[in-house]
Amino acid sequence: MPTQTLLTKFLNAHFAVPVDSLLHALHIKPQYPAAPITNAFAMELLVFVVLVAYFILVRLTLSVEKPAAIQHLAEMTHEFVSEQGDQIIGHGSERFTGYLTVLLLFILLCNLLGLIPGLESPTANVVVPLGFALVTFVYYHYHGIRAHGFAYIKQFLGPVWWLYPLLLPIEIISHFARILSLTVRLYANMFAGDLLSLAFFSLVPIGVPLVFLGLHLGVAVVQAYVFFLLAAIYLSLAVAQDH
Repeated sequence: MPTQTLLTKFLNAHFAVPVDSLLHALHIKPQYPAAPITNAFAMELLVFVVLVAYFILVRLTLSVEKPAAIQHLAEMTHEFVSEQGDQIIGHGSERFTGYLTVLLLFILLCNLLGLIPGLESPTANVVVPLGFALVTFVYYHYHGIRAHGFAYIKQFLGPVWWLYPLLLPIEIISHFARILSLTVRLYANMFAGDLLSLAFFSLVPIGVPLVFLGLHLGVAVVQAYVFFLLAAIYLSLAVAQDH
């Protein structure tokens, strides 16, 4: 039986049977039928609930005359993402603001969970960053096709026709390599951060580990921003009109 957080134990205690049934219906055999819900999934579910509650609270407390602190935070986040999108993607970046905002906040909260005793960073599990990378991969290609139609294939062919057979496989491989790059960068940094913090807390419970918690906080913020930045860059390349 794997090590479980309190939240994971609670979810498995109440939802293991229906989750097992769902997995069997999808022809997936869980490694631990008594605990099919993993820590990573439980942490992602927690982040999802927190974000939904956050957005609902922002919507309910909107005010022109007396904006609350949470509204200021939402406006600052929106302004930051909008400015970054406008600088990187350019005209029409507004349609991507929603996705980029949720991506940034979701990854940031996932990264920060490892700082809370009793919780884990789901991004320290390779499956979670891989999921973010795959969704981003599909998202920017979808909008590339939507913006250019069949002409989107020109991005993979190069400037002259006699280079098409050479450049097409290279470009396809480079695009799939982006999935690997996004996944490994986020996973490796968060896994190392969690492992380092755990090791020093085990050796020296007080004092020194606080320094590594500060480093972990910095890594969590930077890695969330890097993932967001690369997603925006890939979007800008996909929808650019100069191809």
